[in-house]
Amino acid sequence: MFTGLIEEIGQIEELTNLGPSQGKLRLHCHEMQEGMKLGDSLAVDGICLTVIRFDPQGVELEISAETMEQSLFASMKKGRNLNLERALRLGDRLGGHIVQGHVDARSRLLEVKEEGDFYSLSFSVPVEISPYLVHKGSIAINGISLTVASRSSDRFSVAVIPHTYKHTNLAQLAPGEEVHLESDVMARYIEALVQPYGQGKKSQVTMEFLREHGFG
Repeated sequence: MFTGLIEEIGQIEELTNLGPSQGKLRLHCHEMQEGMKLGDSLAVDGICLTVIRFDPQGVELEISAETMEQSLFASMKKGRNLNLERALRLGDRLGGHIVQGHVDARSRLLEVKEEGDFYSLSFSVPVEISPYLVHKGSIAINGISLTVASRSSDRFSVAVIPHTYKHTNLAQLAPGEEVHLESDVMARYIEALVQPYGQGKKSQVTMEFLREHGFG
């Protein structure tokens, strides 16, 4: 589990195929290794990968067939910068939002605008996560915890502070490039819980129930 607060930008040194759609990724980085152990989880551009080797100059991670298929790794080249975040530890501050390290969809950057000191980035709306993109809701873009500033039927935008823009790989994105998206897990849980009641089932949450549990 992660928070969407990027700790370091790593650079691809090597990306090789191990078999059908499987890969191994070597990243150049310096800060991620502190306290690291083999088998640890590391979010790489928003995707949870497992550390199989590390040294002071970088880390190596395995990429499964499923991840290769759902992500942008298959098209990445040596030298590309990727956002890195170590797994959340019990007792850490949750400064962003709960990020699982899954790819729910891919989106394209449509536009970048400077608005004072801030940056407004607009992306296409993938049909897979359209219901979870709500005004002021959370979204992880390449592993970065961001807030939806606005949305329409075919696009949504996020407002990015200068620090986040300059210390992640958002600054290197050009219109037309794809990104990884992960929708808010809380929104998905809520949908799963209320969905049965949209199919003619009666909710068990009544006024009497609420009073019994201290809400009246």
